[in-house]
Amino acid sequence: MAGRRGLGRRFGWLWAAYAVSSYGTGLGFGAFPLIAVLVLHSGPTQVAALSAAGRAVGAVLAVPLGPWVEFRRKRPVMIAMDLIRFAALTSVPAAFALGRLSFAQLLLVSVVVGAANIAFTAASGAYLKALLPSQDLLVANSRFESTTWTATMVGPPLGGAAIGLFGPVTTVMADAVSYLLSALGIRAIGGTEPRPARTVAPRLRAGDLLEGWRHILAHPALRPLFFNTIAVNGLIMASEPLLAVLLLGRLGFAPWQYGLVFAVPCVGGLVGSRLARRLVARSGQRRVMLTFGVLRACWPVGLAFVQPGVSGMLLVMAVQLGLVTCCGVFNPVLATHRLHHTDPDRVARTLAAWSVSSSAAIAVLTAVWGLLAAVTSPRIAIAAAGVLLLATPLLLPRRENAPQNTGKQATSLT
Repeated sequence: MAGRRGLGRRFGWLWAAYAVSSYGTGLGFGAFPLIAVLVLHSGPTQVAALSAAGRAVGAVLAVPLGPWVEFRRKRPVMIAMDLIRFAALTSVPAAFALGRLSFAQLLLVSVVVGAANIAFTAASGAYLKALLPSQDLLVANSRFESTTWTATMVGPPLGGAAIGLFGPVTTVMADAVSYLLSALGIRAIGGTEPRPARTVAPRLRAGDLLEGWRHILAHPALRPLFFNTIAVNGLIMASEPLLAVLLLGRLGFAPWQYGLVFAVPCVGGLVGSRLARRLVARSGQRRVMLTFGVLRACWPVGLAFVQPGVSGMLLVMAVQLGLVTCCGVFNPVLATHRLHHTDPDRVARTLAAWSVSSSAAIAVLTAVWGLLAAVTSPRIAIAAAGVLLLATPLLLPRRENAPQNTGKQATSLT
């Protein structure tokens, strides 16, 4: 189990493309709010609107993309989404160089990138299911997860240094170039991909837009996980801006301290993703998801007790390390479980519906928790999110469900 499992040349190119775009995203983390504040002199309301509206509107625009992606070859869709993100992000440094950058452009770019992210995720999940046999999916998803946490650990500090040396739009350009390199890597995968056959009406119907949600809500294994992950992700992400206000404002953390307390715990995500396959082999998918689904909900409430100074830094790092380690185990097992329980002709729609719902929930809860913090305080709002998270394990499935598509094989890629 400790040895490295080879998944073939084509997966190698797919993983390389994923890695380069992940590191680009890590470098560009927080770039838009920073540009809005430093270049456009936007206020807190505009910065919050940039984050929430970009995610929410992008999710709405992505609703029809799931059915559209489902019945198209996935590699061309992935390449197209990479090129769209490249073009959209490149427009920001171009406008900055010409002195024409505006808040409206940042908002439009964030919406386009958000919608393209959802379409890419849907296509890549469907492509992965067709590319690899079922027994290799957890290995692949664990590698993606470890790459994500590594990029999250090293990307933002390097991005901050790059902004300090070369200016505020530097990391946006780096992020854009990463999508171009990703497109080239996906193109290098090669092989032929048959066009998926439509099993329903030849043209997209209004009912097709809801097919992903119908599958999720009717499936006894996916439905509880869907509500659990939406609640957990939404509450965690809704607390992040408030934690920034608390740490950087009222508690007087320096920016480097703030970056450090979130970068160091990402090591836990790398460790957790490497352990996921071993834990599943020993205990099974259901038990691992149940155990780490419970554990990941127990940590965030501790952030409500953070204090100034070194003790506060150590508390945040300990809480984040526990949370990130549990997520590092849980996330690839969830991704694999979701693919196992979804037929090949529904994967793109299911993943798109999942991503749209998650993005919308994060946007709504971020806005609600911002209002709660304004009425009470950031610490009380963070505590409320932590307490609600303690109830989310009640949404986890309690019994095993056999995959519904065990008798069906994904269309092979040759």
